[in-house]
Amino acid sequence: MPRAASKSTKTRTTPYDVAEHLRTPEEMAAYLDAWLEEAPDDAAGIAKALGDIARAKGMSQVAKDAGLSRESLYRALSADGNPSFATVLKVARALGVKLHAEAA
Repeated sequence: MPRAASKSTKTRTTPYDVAEHLRTPEEMAAYLDAWLEEAPDDAAGIAKALGDIARAKGMSQVAKDAGLSRESLYRALSADGNPSFATVLKVARALGVKLHAEAA
């Protein structure tokens, strides 16, 4: 019985970058809302979500609109960053998203 020719195919993967999939203001707001809903105590995760949205919009423009330097914006929204609430509000405004509250 003949054997099937074996093909050696390698699957190539690339890192997933959520920022590439945040195209509209509605998608950006839904992404941030999901973080706020699913992990409301994860300040670093929420800052990362803001960073993902900022990268989708363009860090330089977001930094300019927020009145921050590009470097300080990257630093504040990095995995090790710990942005002040004032910075979070400035970035949210620059991103065109609103934070809102509802009864728990």
